[in-house]
Amino acid sequence: MDTALNLDVKSLLREGVELTDVNLEALIPAPETVPSSIHKAMRHSTFAGGKRLRPVLVYQAAAAVAGAVPQGIGKLGAAIEMLHTYSLIHDDLPALDNDDLRRGKPTAHVVFGEAIAILAGDALQTRAYEVLATLDCPPAATVEIIRQIANATGTVEGMIGGQVLDLEGEGSKPTPESVDAIHRAKTGALIRVSVVTGGIFAGATPGQVALLDTFGRKAGLAFQIIDDVLDMTQDSAQLGKTAGKDLNQDKATWPAVYGIEQSLRDADRLIGEAFVALEPFGANAEGLRSVARYLVERKS
Repeated sequence: MDTALNLDVKSLLREGVELTDVNLEALIPAPETVPSSIHKAMRHSTFAGGKRLRPVLVYQAAAAVAGAVPQGIGKLGAAIEMLHTYSLIHDDLPALDNDDLRRGKPTAHVVFGEAIAILAGDALQTRAYEVLATLDCPPAATVEIIRQIANATGTVEGMIGGQVLDLEGEGSKPTPESVDAIHRAKTGALIRVSVVTGGIFAGATPGQVALLDTFGRKAGLAFQIIDDVLDMTQDSAQLGKTAGKDLNQDKATWPAVYGIEQSLRDADRLIGEAFVALEPFGANAEGLRSVARYLVERKS
């Protein structure tokens, strides 16, 4: 990665983390708030050191539309991070992926027990929608943002549907069609909607929303392809989660179908195609381009 670009991305990520965490701190009940066990569990997973990539995509998509990160958008980023964290808590449960390490720390069910972990995920999802209903943007935009996010986290080509396809595909030979469907839904949908809703918050036109949607779909798929590759090539300390679980659980992954080298080429191609969708935004989309390139060049 170019040194200047690397520094720019580091700055964008750091600023995104700070903006998101300030909002999360204010929006999630304090650990001593009764019932304290659930709030401690919510905070344990939320503040476990995530990169906040989805909120960063929210902010930079908004900047592509508005020329700068709009005031008040941190609540949208925080809500999407709550939804992402809820999905991780549930994904790690014994009934699903049964993992005891996430973001380099013990998972919620390991620390607080399975019942509280389930409820912590539920609570983060509920709180996210409560926050989304109070966004500082026109009412029509707020409703559309909520609709888009609910769709992206749902069962038809959304996050929950992707998780179901992933579970049901374990133990069977993955096909190009199955791995594409799982990746676009389970991971890609939330990345795509982060980009789209950031644009909507900033006042994007329908044409701009369509371009951001195209960018988000391609960047989201590229992100998950790289995640698959890293699971096979990095260790648990580097990843902050248990390495090699995809292979051990016969998960449908891009490398399982195409191999590592082709997977890397596919991710690079997808990012190139995603950049084409950003051309009408000109220099305003430089931050979004930098983050997208980081998605496929990261090592963890």
